[in-house]
Amino acid sequence: MLAGMRIVSLLPSATEIVAELGLADSLVGRSHECQWPETVRSVPVVSASKIDSAALSGRQIDAAVRAAVEKGEALYAVDGDLLASLRPDFIITQDLCKVCAVSGADIADVGAKVISLGPRTLSEVAESVRYLGRELGAVDRANATAKKMIERIEVVRQAAQGKRRPRVFVAEWIDPPFACGHWIPEMVAAAGGDEVMGRAGQRSFPTTWEAVRAAKPELVIAAPCGFDEGRSAREARSVDAGCPVVAVDADRYFVRPSPSLADGVEVLARIFNEVEGCKVVGGTSAIGADAAFPKPL
Repeated sequence: MLAGMRIVSLLPSATEIVAELGLADSLVGRSHECQWPETVRSVPVVSASKIDSAALSGRQIDAAVRAAVEKGEALYAVDGDLLASLRPDFIITQDLCKVCAVSGADIADVGAKVISLGPRTLSEVAESVRYLGRELGAVDRANATAKKMIERIEVVRQAAQGKRRPRVFVAEWIDPPFACGHWIPEMVAAAGGDEVMGRAGQRSFPTTWEAVRAAKPELVIAAPCGFDEGRSAREARSVDAGCPVVAVDADRYFVRPSPSLADGVEVLARIFNEVEGCKVVGGTSAIGADAAFPKPL
């Protein structure tokens, strides 16, 4: 571990990983979306979204993002003066998705080493943990954290063997619907389901609810990027998928490429078990990973 290290994380998943590596005290700056663990909320905010998602509907957010991207406008504002004053040794960001967080190209040169993460699969998420461990001098802790994540997912995978596999559609956005990508189809498979439209290792993509219904899912998981289970449930109330809809805390357990994806796999397995083969009575319900979770599957 590097003594006196100063880290600015502009990526929520990286902030979580830094904390898992025992380096939370080294964080001197964060993005406004870095909310976990709760102890980091007192760390100065260096970047923030230019789109006020709390004040807009899902469709309005999508329209605002599309308009900004078409104009080549940045979606995030970085306080360059504050960033420079924090004198970071490392700045952690990403180049996976220009919509999700500040990218490396948006960072001014303040003399820090910029670490850019971009995992697309569960194995790459584990490797990103190990990579940060090597860069930040916490190799043993990183190896142990990555190993635990993979082992937890494998426990769920083994428990799902031999069970009926429900047909599942995970909506990474609701209005308009986006089919899931990157690691989420892998999470569904590990939990014992079959994703009817998602593409593992690739970007999410827009579709229509007509196309979703044509794919005949037995269950829809509402996991809009950046939303907790309460906001997910509110957004999903208008969904007509021809099957039950379950809202989850996407922000915490599904869209951040961090060890908490193991919790997300456990959440999915819990859903697949509790809905008894997805034969639930319609409507939308919300399932999160509260303090009592995971319970025995």
